[in-house]
Amino acid sequence: MSELSYEEALRSLEEIVGRLENEEVPLEEALSSFKEGVRLSRYCREKLAEIEFQVEYLLKEEQEKDSRAEGAGEEG
Repeated sequence: MSELSYEEALRSLEEIVGRLENEEVPLEEALSSFKEGVRLSRYCREKLAEIEFQVEYLLKEEQEKDSRAEGAGEEG
């Protein structure tokens, strides 16, 4: 699953949800689809958490640079 992009995983998850909501699916197939949906959902949450961490890190790094630049400007 790691080769899937977030968007591909989300599309697959949406397809599974649509199929389970709109079609009469045999019980075993529904369970299999549900399990796959849970895996995709977990994968999407993990990807979002990774990206959120990266964004927060970059923003913090940028704020620290700005603070240092302001401090250097006040000294000169």
